Amino acid sequence: MALELRQQLKLTQQLIITPQLQQAIKLLQLSRLELVDTIYEELETNPLLEEAQEETQEEARQEVRDQEPSPAETPEAEAQPALKEVEISETVREDFDWESYLDEYSSAAPALVETDRGQEFPSYDQRLTKKTSLEDHLTWQLRLSEMNEAEKDIGELIIGSLEPSGYLANSVEEIAELGQVSPAAVEQVLARIQRFDPIGVASRDLKECLSIQAESLEPPNPLVTLIVSRHLSYLENKNYQGLVRAVKRDMEEVKAAVAIILHFDPRPGSAFNETEVHYISPDVYVIKVDDELVIVLNEDGMPKLRVSSVYKTALGSDSQASNDTKDYIQTKLRAAAWLIKSIHQRQRTLYKVSRSIVNFQRDFFDKGVAHLKPMVLRDVAEDVGMHESTISRVTTNKYLHSPQGIFELKYFFNSSINSVVGDAVASESVKERIRRLVRDEDPANPYSDKELVDVLERENIKIARRTIAKYREMLNILPSHKRKQASWGK
Repeated sequence: MALELRQQLKLTQQLIITPQLQQAIKLLQLSRLELVDTIYEELETNPLLEEAQEETQEEARQEVRDQEPSPAETPEAEAQPALKEVEISETVREDFDWESYLDEYSSAAPALVETDRGQEFPSYDQRLTKKTSLEDHLTWQLRLSEMNEAEKDIGELIIGSLEPSGYLANSVEEIAELGQVSPAAVEQVLARIQRFDPIGVASRDLKECLSIQAESLEPPNPLVTLIVSRHLSYLENKNYQGLVRAVKRDMEEVKAAVAIILHFDPRPGSAFNETEVHYISPDVYVIKVDDELVIVLNEDGMPKLRVSSVYKTALGSDSQASNDTKDYIQTKLRAAAWLIKSIHQRQRTLYKVSRSIVNFQRDFFDKGVAHLKPMVLRDVAEDVGMHESTISRVTTNKYLHSPQGIFELKYFFNSSINSVVGDAVASESVKERIRRLVRDEDPANPYSDKELVDVLERENIKIARRTIAKYREMLNILPSHKRKQASWGK
């Protein structure tokens, strides 16, 4: 069979995502703060973009003055003589005490004086104070201790092997191998570090952590040490009657010892590893005015963009700019116009989606989480006439402020749970109901998962026990046997 080359025409349709469309899609899924950062980046890179400054009060007054007739044009001006211009001058007394003035008004705050121009000073963010970490706190104590240099080197290895909770992540043998020392030397230094503040840090397990805290009590309490070292399992299972029988002590003494143990810190390093609080800036505000819910987009701090008129004149027919310059300005002009259009489109889309969510979840905004309805992306997509992927991008990383609190837009999309009679119930509403049942339960006789199923079924909510367990774990609620209050018996 002979091979031959042929040419043929073929007409096909292909979806090509242009860079401008990619930018528009990217802007959709940005939060408000991320959008502001993106706008300022574009302002730095595109010379045709500029921030539209609001008209100042002085400029407005100047426009009013320009529109008013001048005094020479008014009839009264002909009858009144011209007023002499008043000159105001400031003079300083010759006997003024400048030293007292500077001492009184000079700032007492220390200032950085650059004596050497070649010297590099730390940046502003490096001069700010920061919270002391667990490693810094222990290293400071290690340097003040009476250990020799070899022991301090081992101590640095131990401190560097700690988990955020304060427990030792590596074994003694691994630390000894890393430092090329004997395990006995590591054990000796470890025992001293475990007495640093916070007490019990660098422990290998919970039992050792609590034992060290029990041994450091002043005055010593032998019963507390006994319970922690030998009968900790009774406390884990809240078997207080078995604990009384095991230690063979009076019930009141055991109660007092257990109260002391419950005040121990099982995670000594957690106080030094608190995560920094990040405040949420909502993208949408839902404000209730009389009986109507008003939607307001948060545009605080968002610059208003416009195309610079200076560069527009360079594109005119009478401009003497070169063709390369005109091509460059034309390219940047299209990019600026597309960015402004994309931002406006994003804001309109966000408003439409927020309005649709408010319409679907009106009972939630009026009555609370218990009245949240099941809703999926398709419901909003059909309502606003957009694709589900667009709705997903619009609701990503965006928050809504309402009379019920601040919620992520994704929060309003949740699955449904069938009810015995009537409409389906949203999963978030069921979680809220479980949380309230556990909050109001009898501490001495808490609800089990099966009992929660029965209670919800009586409220016409049909749910499986494993679903109750899953929701309970999502809400960080312990099982019933761990929520049970202490029962000492008689």
